[in-house]
Amino acid sequence: MSVSIAQAQIYFLVLTRILAMIIQVPVLGGQAIPTQVRLGFGLILAAVLLPWQPLPAGAQELELAAFALGVAKELFLGTLAGFGASLTFGAVQIAGEAMGLESGFGAGRIFNPSLGDTGSEFSQIFVIVALIVFVLVDGHHIFLITVQKTFDLIPPNGPLLLNSLEVLLQMTAQMIMTGIRIALPVMTALIITDLALGLLSRIAPQMQIFFLGVPVKVGVAMVSLSILFVVVFPVLGELFRGLPNRMLSLLAAR
Repeated sequence: MSVSIAQAQIYFLVLTRILAMIIQVPVLGGQAIPTQVRLGFGLILAAVLLPWQPLPAGAQELELAAFALGVAKELFLGTLAGFGASLTFGAVQIAGEAMGLESGFGAGRIFNPSLGDTGSEFSQIFVIVALIVFVLVDGHHIFLITVQKTFDLIPPNGPLLLNSLEVLLQMTAQMIMTGIRIALPVMTALIITDLALGLLSRIAPQMQIFFLGVPVKVGVAMVSLSILFVVVFPVLGELFRGLPNRMLSLLAAR
């Protein structure tokens, strides 16, 4: 089967949108994944998703200016849809940072190659467990299906049907609130611990509360996180299952 220039151009447009989306998902295209693997995965995925049937009658190859505009448009669409996916993982990261802020681990920060950011050891534990939950609930399959749906919604080099900026702002605010709600039980336990240590310092000022408080807060944080995992697993599952709605709602009104 011969491939025309028009088909090759469409393939490159599809590849551009796919690569812009998968780099937003840590499990599939995060910074921890080698560039060669990400590129190869994008090439294979584009070949699978692209219908290789003959082009409709009258379809012609794009001029250089039109093709460059199409590439820019696909890059924008892929980045926008991928941002909906990155907001999901951003909520997990916010929850981990909020829990690790007062846990006693905040002084030691390490680099997380999955998300390309630094965080405390406490937040890293939560993020790693959340990524495992993402795989367990078939989040990677859900994401790939959503990638295919973006082409059903807006074909390659198709017209832009973008939603309003208000939807983007509301979604961002909702993900921030979701991250804080996930972390709220651990944050509450740590605040109560701080209050108890403060009362103890007033009752027994001769005690070294600072040196006593650090191991106590570390222990309370670890116990609280262990209990939280029992409750938060279903919440994380629902969060990852809602990823398609967040990605597609940014592209067009639903």
